[in-house]
Amino acid sequence: MLGNHRFRQIARNTGAPTDRLAARLKALVESGVLERRPLPDDARYSGYYLTEAGRDLGAITRELIGWGDRWVVTAPPGRIRHRDHKLVTHAVCETCGERVHGEDVHRDDLVPGWDQSGPVTTP
Repeated sequence: MLGNHRFRQIARNTGAPTDRLAARLKALVESGVLERRPLPDDARYSGYYLTEAGRDLGAITRELIGWGDRWVVTAPPGRIRHRDHKLVTHAVCETCGERVHGEDVHRDDLVPGWDQSGPVTTP
């Protein structure tokens, strides 16, 4: 969330209408991507913080921002930084350590023990 936890900060930085932003933040909290907890500098107010599931979306979010900066330019692009330099990322397979390219990835249709509706329970 790039350091923004307060509703007003998020609204100002995104330019989103407050009613729409409130609905989206509520949905993200309900889906487990964000959580609301007291702000460290003023516990009278709550802030929005990424959950573990939300942090796992970080790589995807950074890639989408980069894609948007390249292909959907309506304003000068921002820059995401890591410490004192531009952040450059790529996906790496944790099993073999190789860099992942889209053409090398496929999805198995079903996992054993699951069907279209979810996990199969066996009596």
